[in-house]
Amino acid sequence: MNESEATGSKLRWLWLAALVIVLDLGTKAMATAMLTYANPVPVMPMFNLTLLHNTGAAFSFLAGAAGWQRWFFITLALVVSVVLVFWLKSLRRDETWSAIAIVLILGGALGNVYDRVVHGYVVDFLHFYWNNYHFPAFNIADTAITIGAGMMILDIFRKPRDSGGDPE
Repeated sequence: MNESEATGSKLRWLWLAALVIVLDLGTKAMATAMLTYANPVPVMPMFNLTLLHNTGAAFSFLAGAAGWQRWFFITLALVVSVVLVFWLKSLRRDETWSAIAIVLILGGALGNVYDRVVHGYVVDFLHFYWNNYHFPAFNIADTAITIGAGMMILDIFRKPRDSGGDPE
């Protein structure tokens, strides 16, 4: 099998990244249009829709910084996205699980980058809680990133260890 047959075929999964971006931006637009900022709308026990703006990263990390974090997170996400596309392109034909994980992370990263570039913050609206504990609000992009990262972690345990080499 030549290199072109073994690698590069996983770029076809980029449609999933595009779907994540469309769903993410669509739901954020709906949340922005239909919800009042910081006013929880109960959906079911332990779950509200609450429109929030996050200028930081995950769990509002660096949200209180002076504004430099916006460009830092944009640059970081774009660099990571380029790396993910090259990684996706290098996958072998049998690495579909990894391809799906990569494009979920890619789609989520680009959905949040769009928000940072256009708005200066990420739109969050999914708000889970238990009694007085409130999990940080998040969005579809964050969900895709989390699922993709979880798939990568699971992949570490799924792959058989290399049996070559000397035992220690």
